[in-house]
Amino acid sequence: MNISVELSYYPLAEEYIPPIKDFIARLNGYEAMQVKTNGMSTQVFGEYQYVMDALVREIRLSFELPHSVFVMKIVNADLNYVVKHE
Repeated sequence: MNISVELSYYPLAEEYIPPIKDFIARLNGYEAMQVKTNGMSTQVFGEYQYVMDALVREIRLSFELPHSVFVMKIVNADLNYVVKHE
């Protein structure tokens, strides 16, 4: 099953941009999922288990920075594929 995930990451620190950029760069290192970013969030598309395993790993690393907040929505469809093929 493919999924779509929308994430927003809020490091509660004065220097909040470097951790966000680092998180996105790490996500982009996974070849079997697509990552798209905009000013409001990051969207991830791919196979359920692969995406969830990647997110568990990368969110865990980001939580090493104290007081980090993630907001996440998960859809049980690859919305990136649906939009391209309508």
